Amino acid sequence: MRNCLNKLGVICALLLSFGAMAQSNDPTTQEFETFRAMMEADNPAEIYEDAGAQMWKARRGPKQVSLEQCDLGLGPGIVKGAYVQMPRYFADAGKVMDAERRIVYCMANLQGFNEAELAKQPFSTDGYTPDPAMLVTYVAGQSRGMKINVSRKPSQVAKAYIAGMEIFNYRAGPYDFSCASCHGADGKRIRTQMLPNLSKPNAESMLAIQGWPAYRMTGGYLLTLPWRINDCFRQQRLPEPKYGSDTVSALLTYLTANANGQVYKGPGIKR
Repeated sequence: MRNCLNKLGVICALLLSFGAMAQSNDPTTQEFETFRAMMEADNPAEIYEDAGAQMWKARRGPKQVSLEQCDLGLGPGIVKGAYVQMPRYFADAGKVMDAERRIVYCMANLQGFNEAELAKQPFSTDGYTPDPAMLVTYVAGQSRGMKINVSRKPSQVAKAYIAGMEIFNYRAGPYDFSCASCHGADGKRIRTQMLPNLSKPNAESMLAIQGWPAYRMTGGYLLTLPWRINDCFRQQRLPEPKYGSDTVSALLTYLTANANGQVYKGPGIKR
């Protein structure tokens, strides 16, 4: 665990960042965020981050090699700062990829893991944490304190951003819901929870990214952004996207690019 000064710094930074938002005037939201900040001082996500660091360097898979030559967009083996610049386009794969998708690609192509097998149980459950979840938590931690900086200049990323925006606003399913139904306007809430407006570039958009990957207190396990996206589809009563799909990467391109310029504070904790 980090020392007490670092813990206090996390608490102060979180309280200040949320205090600057319009939602901070809501007393229930303030209580939740104060509690979250206290919990993050001893965040169990650090355990998974440390495990992911060891896993990144270990010789694993059928080919018995490490992931230290995995290119996350800044060059083989460069992890620091990579997470806040993803999703991005990777020429070797011919796709725009979010961080977790890219890690799975490296596991398959460098280490020889079977991608279809990794996709069979991609999200954490009670007593089980998939390898990509721990690896992406490590990678995310290496961008702690850095600003989100997703470039939309490559045409492939620009197209993914537009596709993500269309997915965000697409209404379907038995309730005729879209992502924008909950996150497309200011001042919305579900019961006691305020819903951030993620439809435009601003400080509030950062809440789609901040704190993920996250230790989920209600389940007691680690969850990642692709899980969060899939769960939103589930709540809309829509079919969940395939693990590592273009749909998830496009939606994450839209959401993350809208948070450009905001500081990422690292893996967090959620209710």
